[in-house]
Amino acid sequence: MAPLLSFHLLVAFLVVVAGGTYDDSVVCESPTPCGDHVDVKYPFYLANATGAASRCGGYPGLGVICEDDGARRRATLRLGDHNYTVLEINHANHTVTVADSDVLDAGGGGSDCPRVKHNVTLPPVLTFPVTNNDSISFFLDCDFTGAIVQPPDITEINCTGFERAPGAAPSFLAPRPDTPAGEWFRACREVFVAPVIRDWLLSKEYYPTLRDGGYGGVLRRGFQMSWDPTAGQCYVCEQSGGRCSYGGAQNDFQGCLCSDGHVRNLVCGQKISRKRKIIIATSTVAGVLLVLFFVVSFLYIRKRRQYKMSSSSRLLKYTTTSGETPRSRGSSDKFMESGSSSSFHYLQTHHFAYEELEAATDGFSDARELGDGGFGTVYKGELRDGRAVAVKRLYNNSWRRVEQFVNEAAILSRLRHPNLVLFYGCTSSRSRELLLVYEFVPNGTVADHLHGRRAAERALAWPLRLDIAVEAAAALAYLHAVEPVPVVHRDVKTNNILLDANFHVKVADFGLSRLFPRDATHVSTAPQGTPGYVDPEYHRCYQLTDKRDVYSFGVVLVELISSKPAVDVTRDRDEINLAGMAINRIQRSQVDELVDHELGYSSDQPTRKTMTMVAELAFRCLQQNGEMRPPIREVFDVLRGIQEECRAGKGGKRDASPCSPNTVHAPWDSMSTTPNTSQ
Repeated sequence: MAPLLSFHLLVAFLVVVAGGTYDDSVVCESPTPCGDHVDVKYPFYLANATGAASRCGGYPGLGVICEDDGARRRATLRLGDHNYTVLEINHANHTVTVADSDVLDAGGGGSDCPRVKHNVTLPPVLTFPVTNNDSISFFLDCDFTGAIVQPPDITEINCTGFERAPGAAPSFLAPRPDTPAGEWFRACREVFVAPVIRDWLLSKEYYPTLRDGGYGGVLRRGFQMSWDPTAGQCYVCEQSGGRCSYGGAQNDFQGCLCSDGHVRNLVCGQKISRKRKIIIATSTVAGVLLVLFFVVSFLYIRKRRQYKMSSSSRLLKYTTTSGETPRSRGSSDKFMESGSSSSFHYLQTHHFAYEELEAATDGFSDARELGDGGFGTVYKGELRDGRAVAVKRLYNNSWRRVEQFVNEAAILSRLRHPNLVLFYGCTSSRSRELLLVYEFVPNGTVADHLHGRRAAERALAWPLRLDIAVEAAAALAYLHAVEPVPVVHRDVKTNNILLDANFHVKVADFGLSRLFPRDATHVSTAPQGTPGYVDPEYHRCYQLTDKRDVYSFGVVLVELISSKPAVDVTRDRDEINLAGMAINRIQRSQVDELVDHELGYSSDQPTRKTMTMVAELAFRCLQQNGEMRPPIREVFDVLRGIQEECRAGKGGKRDASPCSPNTVHAPWDSMSTTPNTSQ
């Protein structure tokens, strides 16, 4: 049974490598009309198509549902959980105009007053064009009878057709994006922002009568979204004459559909002659039979030896011998996968026996669990030589997690800095499971102390927080300057900044980190990271630079001065994202509304001054344009200056906070300094 199963897997693998085929590729070139001014063609596709049309390529999130609504055909695009009717697709300008289907179905006349019921959620491939879009803010069911006063800049919706329950409070609207802010928001039961086309909003036909129902006509004109045909890996496929195809449970990139009927990894090649196709097919069959012979022989020998290997170890063995996984093969950022581009067997680090780590963690007992990482569970353990360690155990059955596992081991094995978590080693590729072993850092994460389970202890006074900022910046500056190839962490956040017993910083979790060649201005790669910390420019342009870490570190600085989490859905809608809140407060010179006053901002002048200086530095780090952000080395230098300012203001006393390192280039430890008694 095992040889037969392996044969099917082998054939499937060879088909993927050689390039599969699909039927009727011509349908991907032909537009499908669906209503007036709507031609559904690449990069859009028919989400409800069947047969050959269902195999056409298209961008994720651009699936159009085309169906009859009685009088005519309607094209519908799903944005988040809601339907939007497609009014026009302009392939020349790369724009699509849509209108809320609920608004259109509310009535046909421009005087109708539909009730907006949700915000707009865009898929990553679409953006709002800045030049032609505006918005109308709706404040529904607002009760201003109490202490909260109605602001003068909003207008009550005053038309009889507006959906209002008996006894409900009045509703209001405000055109343009600069809506008033303040406590009064809480007087309204719901607040929604509807994008609209600016020319229609400001037109003489609608603007004077917005409150009397004119806004309904503006909403029915819809709003525009655009897509960038040069962004992402699809651009490479399209330049070669192909069309991108996405699918699967995660809607991942499946391949490049080429005009010759073949599916390529990323680039369509030249057409192959019939004679050459026969030669290639014959060679492939012979190769399959030869490889099959070796595979069956190997399985027979392996079965006799009764060697057991877990699914995660098989994944690792495949990754480290071929240099790539099926999902990463052909990817434009393959060379950035530092761990998967080198053999796991030859990492300059200690290899632990699985049995020793199993014993060290009491069989990976739940009582030993420290937490869950992005791709594994972390347990506390004690080695035979007495060292306390943290053992990360890989979740099984995920190619992507194995890439991150190998990536973290490969990067950490070459790094040494007092503010980076110390990497002791890992299991080998022949182990039953994949395990990474680090020093145990006992004092939790910075996030725990700021706004997590240990926040009530108030252990982080302001001088100590400033030291934490300096040491974390030192670690990042070291990564960005390490020889021979710098490292971009890509997941800087307070949950990944650990604190030892003396509250010294240990930056951890390098699963998403990437090597960054010195001669490169950027590297094109899919954005990854934690919501609230992801650089918006990186998310928009798919271009990784070292300024990615600077933005995330700016969020960390704001957390240190405010004690607030990076994302908090219980805050007001415009302040859910801490970075946006910080920029708004600092721009308006309202730092006092951002900081944690329990740190002494109001009572101690040196503290007030240095916290304001850190806020201004965070503002520079959070600039939307990455080129306007300072390099991390400059951030480190500025923080050192602020730290000295703080100490000078306290008469030279260092308080109870630890000293920060004098240099970001700590000497590398010899590999022999790590005890090697584990066998």
